[in-house]
Amino acid sequence: MNYPEASNFIEEIVTTDLASGKWTHVHTRFPPEPNGYLHIGHAKSICLNFGLAKKYGGQCNLRFDDTNPSKEETEYVDSIMDDIKWLGFEWSELHYASDYFQQLYDFAVHMIKEGKAYVCDLSAEDMRQFRGTLTEVGRNSPYRDRSVDENLDLFERMRLGEFDEGTHVLRAKIDMASPNMNLRDPAMYRIMKVPHHRTGDTWCIYPMYDFTHGINDALEQITHSICTLEFEDHRPLYDWFLRQIPVPCYPHQIEFARLNLTYTVMSKRKLLQLVMSGAVNGWDDPRMPTIAGMRRRGYPPEALRAFAEKIGVAKMFSTIDIELLQFCVREQLNKTAHRVMVVLRPIKLIIDNYPDDHVEWLDADNNPEDPDAGKRQIPFCKELFIESDDFKEDPPPKYFRLSIGKEIRLKHAYYITAHSVVKDDCGHVATIHCTYDPESRGGWSKDGRKVLGTSHWVSAKHAVEAEVRCYDHLFTQQNPEDVAEGHDFMEGFNQQSIQTLIGCKAEPSLVEKNVGNRFQFLRQGYFCVDNDSQRDKLVFNQTVTLKDAWAKIEKKN
Repeated sequence: MNYPEASNFIEEIVTTDLASGKWTHVHTRFPPEPNGYLHIGHAKSICLNFGLAKKYGGQCNLRFDDTNPSKEETEYVDSIMDDIKWLGFEWSELHYASDYFQQLYDFAVHMIKEGKAYVCDLSAEDMRQFRGTLTEVGRNSPYRDRSVDENLDLFERMRLGEFDEGTHVLRAKIDMASPNMNLRDPAMYRIMKVPHHRTGDTWCIYPMYDFTHGINDALEQITHSICTLEFEDHRPLYDWFLRQIPVPCYPHQIEFARLNLTYTVMSKRKLLQLVMSGAVNGWDDPRMPTIAGMRRRGYPPEALRAFAEKIGVAKMFSTIDIELLQFCVREQLNKTAHRVMVVLRPIKLIIDNYPDDHVEWLDADNNPEDPDAGKRQIPFCKELFIESDDFKEDPPPKYFRLSIGKEIRLKHAYYITAHSVVKDDCGHVATIHCTYDPESRGGWSKDGRKVLGTSHWVSAKHAVEAEVRCYDHLFTQQNPEDVAEGHDFMEGFNQQSIQTLIGCKAEPSLVEKNVGNRFQFLRQGYFCVDNDSQRDKLVFNQTVTLKDAWAKIEKKN
C-alpha cells in the first residue's frame, strides 16, 4: 500500500507502523483539560493531531481530561469546542475522562487485588520526603505492605467520603528505587470533595492524569498518542499502567517539543494570573495568545494552520519568533481582506475650489489581489479628513507628503495642493486649505506629471465615528518566562501593550459590517470589527501592521 510522504519524525513513525502492520489505521486524539482557554500552543497540537488523522485517512477524537473538578468549568469546555471548530476541524468522537470514572475505579480495584496498588496515609510532605531525589533512591511507604483486603476496604471508604482530603491516596506499587522518579509509587487517586461539572457529587475521589491518560487512550483504541516533550519521562509509566489491566490495545505514545513564542507566556497558570489580576480584559483579550484572543484580534484560522505547518514538528526545544506568526496572518489577509479608508488621527482638509454641496462617488477596488472581490463606491466632497501625520507645516528633508505649496495624490480621487492653514488657540494646525486639479480624477494627471506622496482620506460629511485599538507585544522581554530567581514574570508586562484611539473617521461602507469582519485600512494595517462595535460607534482591533519584519529576517538569512 502507498502511504503519504512523511514530512516530520512523527509522520515517519506513523508510516512505519502502518507499513509494518503494527496498525492498520490511524486514530489520534486531542485531550485538553478544561481549566482555561486554549492558546496558540494548543493550536499547534490541534493541527498536528487532526492533521495526522486527515493525512492518513483516519480519525481524531476530542477528549476532555476532566479529572480535576477544582479547576474545571463548563465555560472552558464550550470555548475549546468553539476553538477547534473555528480552526476548521471536526472530531470523530467526543469523550470525557469522566465518562470512564467507573471503569477507572474498577481497574484500580483490579490492581489492588493483583497487589499492584495500595492505600497510603502519608501526608503530601512526607510522600515527597520518602520519594527521594535524582541522586538518592526513595524509601518504601510504611503502608506499602498492607493486605489486599485492607486496601480494598480503605479504597472503598475513600470512595464513600469517609476520609478528609489529603489523608489518603491510592498509589501504584512499582519501584521506589527506580532511576525514573515517575515510577516511584505514583499516586493513582486522591480525595477531592469538590462537585464535578458533569458528575456532580457522585464522586469524591478522582484519578490522576498519569493513571487515566493511557487507559483512556486504550479504551478509545487510539493508535498514536501525541504528547508534548514533558511527558517523555512519563512514557514508561504510561506503558506500565497499560500492562497491569485488560485493555483492548496498546497505543504508541510519541512526544514532540511544545511551542514557545517570543514576547508571550504559554503557561495556563500565568495566563490565568493575567486574567484574574485584571492586567488583560479576559481570556479573549486581543493581546492574549489564546485562540479566542487571536480570533477576536482578527487572526484568520487559515493563518494559524499555515503557521503550524511552517514551524513543523521537532524533538528539540526552541522559541519561535512571533514575527513568523504575524507574517502568516499578513500573508493570508493580503489575499482576502477588503481595502477601506479609515483616518486614525484626523485633521480637517478643505478644498477651496471644489463645489460646496457637490458629492462624487468614486470607484475603488475592494481587493486588488482578488479580481472577484468587486468594487465599492466612496463619497468625496469639499471637506475631508486626512491623517495629521500626512501634513507638515515645516517639512523635514525628503518629506513626500502634504505641506504648503506641495502637491500630493488623494487615493482614488484627485491631486491637491496645500496653500494655507488655520490654527487653534494653542497654535496647532486645525484645518488645511488646499486646491484640487479637476483633471486628475482617479489620482492620475492628464499631463503626465507625477507626485510622490499619496494620502488616504474620508469625506467629512459621510464619515463614521470609530474607536480603534492598537496593540503591541504583551511583554517587553523577548522571553518573559525566563525570569531570574526572586522575580515575577509580571515585571515584564508591557503597560503600553494597548493604545485606544477615539475620534477616528471611517468611510461609510463600514457601517454595515459584522463583528469579526477583517479589513486592510489603507496605509495603516489590518483590522477587524470588535465585539464591542455598534452601528453608531464602530470599534476595530488592529490585527497586524503592514510592516513585514519577518520577510526582512528571511532575506538576511
